[in-house]
Amino acid sequence: MTTKKKIVIVLGIGILIAVGIGAMMFFKPQRDVQATATDFSYQASEIVNEYLTDAKKANDKYLDEEGNSKVLEISGIVAVISEDFNHQKVVLLKSATDKAGVSASFTKETNSHTDNVKVGDKITIKGVIRSGASFDSDLGMYENVIIEKSDIVSK
Repeated sequence: MTTKKKIVIVLGIGILIAVGIGAMMFFKPQRDVQATATDFSYQASEIVNEYLTDAKKANDKYLDEEGNSKVLEISGIVAVISEDFNHQKVVLLKSATDKAGVSASFTKETNSHTDNVKVGDKITIKGVIRSGASFDSDLGMYENVIIEKSDIVSK
């Protein structure tokens, strides 16, 4: 067998492996957060204060070894209802005295569950953490805890 044929065979095998891995990642089933048992339940101000006090400790508590978030239920008062660029609802749970709040992004499937929610309502949402609260010294402001794949558990 010539060197040229060996190189072609090795490249062909490499391409097949790459395509196989890509297909596996693309067709991997998404995590069904709403069907998963809740790991922690908190008030919005509690989780915000936990992150502002010690972000590393909070991340160790809420994220597993692979960086996936535990499933959380967060209760709080609706301060703002908005929509992101993907036309998904975003609900901010925050009381007037809190430095930061919990921003919950809903999915296409759960968007309609926010239709009857109004500013001032006390609700409980279920979702997973994308990032914790922090203080941005460059902007001079606090950043909210971000929860994604959210749905309303109770109103």
